Amino acid sequence: MQRSQSITKRQSLISLTLGLTWLVSFIPAGTTAPPRSPDKEETCEILVTGGGLAGAATAYEGLLAGRTVCLTEITDWVGGQISAQGTSALDERPTQRQQLYYPRGYLEFRQRIKNEYGRLNPGACWVSESCFLPSDGHELLFGLLKDAAKRGKGKLKWYPNTVVKEVQTNASGNLITGAVAIQHEPAAGTAPLNTEPLSQTIEDAYRYENSRRFDKTIIRFVPAATNSKSKSPSPAPWYVVDATETGELIALADVPYRVGIDPRSALEPSSSSAEGDPFCTQGFTYTFAMQATEKPQEHKEPAFYSQYAPYYSYELPRLASFPLVFTYRRISSTNPDRKQPPNPKDFPIDAGDISMQNWTWGNDYRPGNEVDNLIYTRNQLEESGQLEPGGWLGGLRTESLQKGEENALGYFYWLVEGTTDSQLGDGVKKPHPNNRFLSGLNSPMGTAHGLSKYPYMREGRRIIGRPSLAHPQGFMVSEVDISRKDYREDYYRLNLLPEEYRNLWTALAGLDAPYIITDKKPVEEAKPRTRSSIFPDSVGIGHYAIDFHPCMTQSPPEAPGNTEREGERRGAGTAYPFQIPLRAMIPQKIDNMLVAGKSIATSHIAAAAYRVHSFEWSAGAAAGVTADFALEKGLMPYKLVERIPIFDPTLYALQQRLQLNGNPVAFPDTSIFNRSWENWK
Repeated sequence: MQRSQSITKRQSLISLTLGLTWLVSFIPAGTTAPPRSPDKEETCEILVTGGGLAGAATAYEGLLAGRTVCLTEITDWVGGQISAQGTSALDERPTQRQQLYYPRGYLEFRQRIKNEYGRLNPGACWVSESCFLPSDGHELLFGLLKDAAKRGKGKLKWYPNTVVKEVQTNASGNLITGAVAIQHEPAAGTAPLNTEPLSQTIEDAYRYENSRRFDKTIIRFVPAATNSKSKSPSPAPWYVVDATETGELIALADVPYRVGIDPRSALEPSSSSAEGDPFCTQGFTYTFAMQATEKPQEHKEPAFYSQYAPYYSYELPRLASFPLVFTYRRISSTNPDRKQPPNPKDFPIDAGDISMQNWTWGNDYRPGNEVDNLIYTRNQLEESGQLEPGGWLGGLRTESLQKGEENALGYFYWLVEGTTDSQLGDGVKKPHPNNRFLSGLNSPMGTAHGLSKYPYMREGRRIIGRPSLAHPQGFMVSEVDISRKDYREDYYRLNLLPEEYRNLWTALAGLDAPYIITDKKPVEEAKPRTRSSIFPDSVGIGHYAIDFHPCMTQSPPEAPGNTEREGERRGAGTAYPFQIPLRAMIPQKIDNMLVAGKSIATSHIAAAAYRVHSFEWSAGAAAGVTADFALEKGLMPYKLVERIPIFDPTLYALQQRLQLNGNPVAFPDTSIFNRSWENWK
């Protein structure tokens, strides 16, 4: 009730603020100037905030359906992971890749990579079947969107360098009626965009007033006057999709969400904290590209290097090899057809080869405490004034962004000149001066400073789905829904209460669950299912390991002798092929909002698998098709799932549309009777 009253109050203030102009000198410290009147108004049927893979996939499906799609992105590149974040090495699992069982847009993007280079893996990397230049990732994906608009007769309104500042809702607070955004461009006589790193520009990008750096255009996005395809009146004139990397709109709309570690429970039994910890999220990474050279290069030690040097490491003896690290994510090879020796430590590197770096004990930055966490919690946002009208500045700790940038630059110096190793000791690390750091606006990362335009984000805010009889606290995909872990280990019996341990095995028992519930079979005799949970409202698929880059114990993360948060890696491990339930994409309270990408309703542990390239695309495709379907049928998405597990023919029709469009909602032979998933690699 208190939060609802707060929302109503803020809505009134937003409406008042839009009609007023105040002098900057009267603004209290810590807030930003209220907006001038919008410079332009833009209409959409689907507004997508965030141009990463989830946002691009949402736009792709909306455009193929003939919709008008507005797509905003904080950088000037579309693609997120494969472009602006620099992680242009597709994370895929062998079985899914062998069967090419992916959404149609993702398959088309893979094919365009192959067409562009004449091969899928121009970098001859070995972390993936496809490693390529981030700059090309943007070009190929943007071409894909333009072609989708032509084929589907949709209209793409692309707004790069644009951030959403405020969302406006109706009097009831259940519909987003408008969104105010800021687009920036270089002020006259200043350096081009991407000259400075993100930490130096992000707060400026979210302020309404022009600055010495940026000229701003204030845009108000509103629903299109007419619904181009609807055969009946729609309860919502448009749909807004949060596909941002950290869940910005869910914070702005103030819908319930989680961040960081969830409390240990029967559904999250491997949690590293009995109470939970909102400050410990997975590490973020500023990637960069480096190129092998024939001759040694001169490398100047960064002034801050000594601060971060105690952190860097090859991590494990089996990984202690520069050729291994370089070729792991090599994104451009001068000899991609060369047959490689069996051991990656012996992989040859040719002058001109380019490697992208994304290394846990390297350019990962892993804060995990209240004083340095990157993604502000709701309490921190409220305390800092970011939830006040006009106060939103992106919801991130700028100081941690800057330290992540310094850490990444220091890691390059460690790779080429370093002789220490924080985990393996002396004598392991040797200098490798025959390499240069690639920077410049025409470099693979497209920045003058050489770092990615935006950090690779592994975890953001995660919505809590709507409550139901089966999920009274709100829906969430949990660890036990996907993990292959052996829950017979003593750890679980000893660290869970007896009732929790019983509930764990009830969730895991599959066909044996009725016998456990009715005490006809003891917990010890239950046979665990060998598949992930099957969701009746599935609208997409994914498959990846539960892959952790844990936060560090102490602050700052680079402190000498620091360790990873104890128990965080316990949740890591293999996962069964899994599904994306529609319930995980529908936030509480706001009825015309969908969530795609890493901010869907998953637990901290499940999110470690629900974060890679093909999953993001599948979730985005589901959002795009669902938005089009809802507009066409004149219904709200939450209506499709409120009767689960009772069969709903309209939900089935949505799933059939996804399937027929080439967007799978289940893996082949998915059934409660199919126990063959252990063979999926």
